[in-house]
Amino acid sequence: MGDKIIGVAAMGGSPKAVVSRIKDLEQKGIPAAWLTTGGAAMDALTVFAAVAVETENILLGTCIIPTWPRHPIVAAQQVQALAGLAPGRFRLGLGPSHKASMESTFGFEFKAPLTNLREYVHIVKALLREGSVDFDGRHYHAHASIGKPIEHVPVMVSALRLGSYEFSGAETDGAISWVSPYNFLRDSALPALKAGAESADRPVPPLIAHAPICVTENLEEARQVSRQQLANYPRLPFYAAMLEAAGFPEVHETAAWSDAMLDAVVLMGDEEQVGARIRELFDWGIGEVIAHVLPVGDDRQKSWDRTVDALAGVAASL
Repeated sequence: MGDKIIGVAAMGGSPKAVVSRIKDLEQKGIPAAWLTTGGAAMDALTVFAAVAVETENILLGTCIIPTWPRHPIVAAQQVQALAGLAPGRFRLGLGPSHKASMESTFGFEFKAPLTNLREYVHIVKALLREGSVDFDGRHYHAHASIGKPIEHVPVMVSALRLGSYEFSGAETDGAISWVSPYNFLRDSALPALKAGAESADRPVPPLIAHAPICVTENLEEARQVSRQQLANYPRLPFYAAMLEAAGFPEVHETAAWSDAMLDAVVLMGDEEQVGARIRELFDWGIGEVIAHVLPVGDDRQKSWDRTVDALAGVAASL
């Protein structure tokens, strides 16, 4: 994986709409497209199989696939198909998701999520890269082999607290953040990622910042839309703890976004301002940005296009 990559989260609408959107992103010069799987919504890996045969150059990645509902051997089966359909273009992003959704939706007992993720990554990497796995752990048992190892699929993980960044540095191919204040990524997450890599005597993998982005002159409207679309995160214990660690202790009293919190999380402003913020992230050592586009105004498609065009401009200048 190279440095300074800009991608766009392409979720929304029917499978055909997502395929069309990703083809459009490729035509506009966006280097990477990402999809998230959550709840009972359509499966990202299945959609990417269709996208793979309709595109040529754009990188494809998941941010993320929850670990609990899908056995790691099953994930490795699907990755083999995608690796064959889009050689060198697919990146697998995994994460434990959240206690509320995993327990209420699927009925899993959400305990020791980092151990769950560690075991999952171990199984997937062993099966793909070594061609076989024999593992018995707390969460998973895996005894299987494949015909030929697959070495060109990066296995990345979601990261929120410092322990997950340290784990990612030591054992994965990248850490994917979400709604994290950028001072937290710079001052806490990156050092933890580097410390994990140093402890394992390996190169530091990239930190991939999944960032809400809105290109507009109307910052108050951008904050209003952000507050609506991201409303749930300050209410989730793991995110509230991260926001408190980033310098926003009021999150425990309000369980809601303040303007200061949004300004620390959402990249908003005109093309020049957003471009400058993205370049600043790269200067800090962020390896990649995933844009979660937040359309504003009466014409949401026009707003989406404006933001994507701005991102394509920044990507072309890197």
